[in-house]
Amino acid sequence: MEALLISGRLLDGILCLIVIEGIVIVVAHRHNKARPSPATLIPNLISGAALMLGIRLALSQAAWYWLALCLSASLLAHLTDLTLRYRPQGRT
Repeated sequence: MEALLISGRLLDGILCLIVIEGIVIVVAHRHNKARPSPATLIPNLISGAALMLGIRLALSQAAWYWLALCLSASLLAHLTDLTLRYRPQGRT
């Protein structure tokens, strides 16, 4: 298990699962208008994916600016998620 984590393959698998989850959410919403809408869930998935990618890059000893980019993207997606969750109910 240690080798799986250190090699980054575990994080690659998690990133694939996040992409699959996003696709399932969008397809389910298109077929039966399932709630909540993808617009309210996708920023959360993007935030998590950016963090996982950042860990993956750190494990592979990528340049610091790639890690900073991933962390910034995660923050932006997280703030978008919070904005969507806490906006007044009458607005869309």
